[in-house]
Amino acid sequence: MHVFVRDWLSANQVVLRSPDGGVVIDSGYGKHAPLTLALVASRMGLDGAPLAKLVNTHCHSDHMGANAALQRAYGCRIAVPAGEAPLIAAWDQRALLLDYAGQRAERFGVDEVLQPGTTHVWGELEWRALAAPGHDMGALVFFNDEHAILISGDALWQTGYGFVMPPDIDAEALPATRATLGMIADLGARWVIPGHGEPFGDIDAALERALRRTDAFEADPLRLARHALKVVLVFALLDRERMLLAQMPDYVERVEMFREFNERYFKVPPAMLATQLIDELERVGAVRREAGYLLPR
Repeated sequence: MHVFVRDWLSANQVVLRSPDGGVVIDSGYGKHAPLTLALVASRMGLDGAPLAKLVNTHCHSDHMGANAALQRAYGCRIAVPAGEAPLIAAWDQRALLLDYAGQRAERFGVDEVLQPGTTHVWGELEWRALAAPGHDMGALVFFNDEHAILISGDALWQTGYGFVMPPDIDAEALPATRATLGMIADLGARWVIPGHGEPFGDIDAALERALRRTDAFEADPLRLARHALKVVLVFALLDRERMLLAQMPDYVERVEMFREFNERYFKVPPAMLATQLIDELERVGAVRREAGYLLPR
């Protein structure tokens, strides 16, 4: 098993090799598909071996954006969580957070549906597929009991987890997030391979941070809504590399997620919302302004 740790535009790839064909978990963002292909083919990846299957923890663009490219290159089967399969079949741009969140991915077809509670042998190791709703209500995580390794997708990172929809958008998301954290705590994992960031072993500390964040979001839905928009804005900056500051009001008015959240929660002119989000991101060092542009740090 080898983990390729990517940046925050592309999710990490887990490569599980075996003589009868390897398995790759998550493919990264479409813009970085050439790098994904190079890593998977490298000596630390498949190293000339065939790719039998591509598995997704969930179907957001940073995890499945290079699915089509990998399938073209290797002719592999694509397996997605059962809750995601209908969204992929319909190519639901809202539920998949594509056009709705100003993101994109190349369309692909599903060959296999992964049900929660099933066990799969990948890379000569057994992995249990476990439901992990919250950030994505159809997400799965994969746990190997023998070595107590959890492939967590965006359900748990060392510094938190993937953003969650506020209660007015999805009333089940925050309660599901708390339940998923409890499920992970009960596994007794020794190592977590997250969707973003380095693998880590101090799982209790990560869960404590995640639960504190959940407490704060439950206490203040507006904070949760702002957090979601800031995450999506930084993702857009990583994708585009720079955005004109003068065009930011138009951006938050044009992208449906920003427009919907503003109508529900903030009720301010688009220019004011853009300024508030940028100011908050700048204060924590996530973005910077330069020569009339907004750039990610």
